[in-house]
Amino acid sequence: MKDGAQAMNSPFIVSALLFIQNISLMFAPSQLETIYNQIIPSIALVQYSSEVTNQITGETSRKDGNALGLVVSADGLVMVPGFIEVENVSSFNFRVRLNIKGEEKEFNAVKLRKPDDLNIMFLKINNDANVKFPFAQFVEDFPKVGSEIAMVGILGETVDYVRCITTAHIGAILEKPRLTYCLDENVRLGFVGAPVINERGNIIGVVGFDLSKAEGGEVYTRSGHPLLYQYALFKKYIQNPPAVQSQDDEQEAWLGVITQPLTDDFAEYWGLPKEGGLIVATIVNPSPASECGLKIGDIIKNFNGVPIRAKYDSDVTSFTKLVREAGAGNSVKIEILRNKEPMALTAVLGTRPRRSSEAEEFEWEAVGLTVREITPDIRIALSIEDTVQGVLVYRVKSGSPAQVARLSRGFIIQAIGDWPTRSIDEFKTIVKMLQEKKPKEITFFAKIGNISGFFRVQPRWEE
Repeated sequence: MKDGAQAMNSPFIVSALLFIQNISLMFAPSQLETIYNQIIPSIALVQYSSEVTNQITGETSRKDGNALGLVVSADGLVMVPGFIEVENVSSFNFRVRLNIKGEEKEFNAVKLRKPDDLNIMFLKINNDANVKFPFAQFVEDFPKVGSEIAMVGILGETVDYVRCITTAHIGAILEKPRLTYCLDENVRLGFVGAPVINERGNIIGVVGFDLSKAEGGEVYTRSGHPLLYQYALFKKYIQNPPAVQSQDDEQEAWLGVITQPLTDDFAEYWGLPKEGGLIVATIVNPSPASECGLKIGDIIKNFNGVPIRAKYDSDVTSFTKLVREAGAGNSVKIEILRNKEPMALTAVLGTRPRRSSEAEEFEWEAVGLTVREITPDIRIALSIEDTVQGVLVYRVKSGSPAQVARLSRGFIIQAIGDWPTRSIDEFKTIVKMLQEKKPKEITFFAKIGNISGFFRVQPRWEE
């Protein structure tokens, strides 16, 4: 008993108990309530759509998502987590839901250019009514190991996206390659991007996750663990917000290939050294790849002086980044193996064509269908040959003349009557002419896969 008492009274145990006791009592319930009430007016629910491109197959899929948004200026600058826009994920159609003086309101927003050095993003609310938004104001402060912090986030759809406050601690501090504060436990998805408040009630940063190399870039070296992004890291973006991300920003350098990694199994099968590389699986035509002489089955070993040692699917993203950073209009040297023989090719990189998420759409109400231009990624995903020209049926309204005529999503309309529809501009020109004449019946020539045929449609001009 005496030994146990001495152990309990040792300086180390006593100081540890006092340390734990001080941490647990740092935030009083009344203080948390005050923080919650002060912060929640600036917490927004951000809803958006995303186009996800499979880097291996080229197929695209669309999904809807939501995230926490933090309003950081009175005119509607909103900070959101960077996972909204990463490699091969392009997001659009942003809506920001805020509680303004007790009333839930929704605003449209545009995305701003994503910072290169931090996994965050900014949106700008379309504030035509000049609303003065409640916003979070940061203080530049640096916590210590063991400091307790509060976070205000958003819970899930099942509980109506209610705002919620929770606490955590700074579990570790890393000095390199930049000052990084690690939280001592994981966080819910709705707390990624949440404001972080210290024991003095000051907002000192937001909860963030760095990206892995496979997800985006070289500077993100602390991936997989929740971090405190201190105010000093993003202060400059609040003071001088990035420009609106235009379509021109997204027109990065483009080679026009879809590749897959040279795994050890493939290398062994082909009798090649197990050093990795990229197998050219698809070539877009026309593209810089087709013009420089690349062929399906070629193995890319070096791109513009950088060795390519890809063995896993995740390595393909790094190659995409290399191409993008080389710059549109620049010449690059590509070293390949063709039938085990080394070759060197020179390509002039082009500008990436529009993705399906950026494709132009046109709705013809009298017929009840919406068509889309055929972008290269759609062509690859649907195995549409280069020689096939037309517009893609994207939506067919239930009960419409188009549905009655058995037109459906996925058909490619190649002609209306005697007029070819090789592009969406030609399609719109023909529609305008027909709307003036208002014929009782229109004949479409369309195909899907290897099947083609004529469809007789009776428009409802009165609609």
